[in-house]
Amino acid sequence: MIKQRSRRVAAGLVTALAGSLLFSLPALAEEAAPVVDTGDTAWMLTSTALVLLMTAPGLALFYGGLVRQNNILSTMMHSFFTLCLISVVWVLWGYTLAFGTDAGGVIGGLDFLGFKGVGQEPNAPTSTIPHLVFAMYQATFAVITVGLISGAYAERMKFSAYILFSILWATLVYFPLAHWVWGGGWLMQLGALDFAGGTVVHISSGVSALAAALVLGRRLLYPQQVFPPHNLPFTVIGASLLWFGWFGFNAGSALASGGLAGQAFATTNTATAAAALAWTFVEWFHRRKPTALGAASGAVAGLVAITLAAGFVTVPASLAIGAGGGILCYLGVNVLKARLGYDDALDVFGVHGIGGTWGALATGLFATKAVNPAGADGLFYGNAGQLVKQLVGVGAGWGLAIAGTLVCLGIVRLVTGLRVTKEEEMSGLDISQHGESAYNFLPPAAVAHTAVHAAPSFTMASAPAHSGAAKGAEQR
Repeated sequence: MIKQRSRRVAAGLVTALAGSLLFSLPALAEEAAPVVDTGDTAWMLTSTALVLLMTAPGLALFYGGLVRQNNILSTMMHSFFTLCLISVVWVLWGYTLAFGTDAGGVIGGLDFLGFKGVGQEPNAPTSTIPHLVFAMYQATFAVITVGLISGAYAERMKFSAYILFSILWATLVYFPLAHWVWGGGWLMQLGALDFAGGTVVHISSGVSALAAALVLGRRLLYPQQVFPPHNLPFTVIGASLLWFGWFGFNAGSALASGGLAGQAFATTNTATAAAALAWTFVEWFHRRKPTALGAASGAVAGLVAITLAAGFVTVPASLAIGAGGGILCYLGVNVLKARLGYDDALDVFGVHGIGGTWGALATGLFATKAVNPAGADGLFYGNAGQLVKQLVGVGAGWGLAIAGTLVCLGIVRLVTGLRVTKEEEMSGLDISQHGESAYNFLPPAAVAHTAVHAAPSFTMASAPAHSGAAKGAEQR
């Protein structure tokens, strides 16, 4: 009897234990599943809005103030319309090509075509934000990258050509490169670092801008007659909005609201300030006057330079990266461009191409796992191999940007043609392409021929630089 009772008790205990385990399994499964964190989600929604603000109104004002007054609307339209165009392209096929299931390290699959399966749950076990939020955050990067290139062909490309080029370039250059670096592609597998888009955004746009400027050729009368910025206050306001929005760009790339976001925030602000100071003092020494345009241009150069490294380097290292970016971009705009003679209207290559390349290499020097264990140590922390990986990433970005841009421009040339006519360029693209004028108090003839002997480049160069260059041109 006692043995039977013992067996019954033991059996009951086993049954109870098994039942409790069965009931606990769903709870354990729920704990293992990724859970949306409202704090992280709030930060990422804010970051997404900040990066959208960088394109319009930030980039629109920055670029718009730099062109002649009969081209301001067409130039601002490039930024605003890009926001509309690429947002739709991203949903239809861009996101899936960039972040779909990896296909041979080259491109993403069609898992998310038309945003299929992009819902409110996290898209990875380690993610704490909805898949939709991640996808829309990445959309803002695609938007501004395409918008940046427009500075190279400002004041001379047909609007229809701009639309077709933007769609083709995003598809053939940006989406594959984003996949290579962030979507599980071969550069990500290699271990090349890019925290917030130095390669994906700035090298790709800057180098593509150079290729586009060379293919389209110079603006009429350039460089014999050169056109200074018509509204520098717009440009300074635009640069300030870019600086503000860039915190969403860099700190948001932590994809959470924790310490890494704070690190990227600090390095971003520090590098930007250092670059603005470096550009201003070099300009002051070189041209004898510090300018507001120079300070604004230096700030943008610093933002570009630190983008790739923001979440991998210390704050003191960001001082060196920012200062180096300010000096190198100043030389690229004021020395290299003049010597080579290309007409990159708003100096996209001089700032984004050169600044992005420097940022990529600087990451290979200054990166440390002490800042981000998911990153790598750079050369200064005993790992020369990381610098080699960064060089490979730079070469890949340059190569794809040049080849892809030439293909895109070739297709556009066959379909729509690239440039407006000479008459349309002289009258200004606001009237010839859009049938409107920003400054209706000016007679059309005055708007059409607003041109002053000034500088070979006005975007990132200083007024004294322009005057000296114009004087030299007159003497020649």
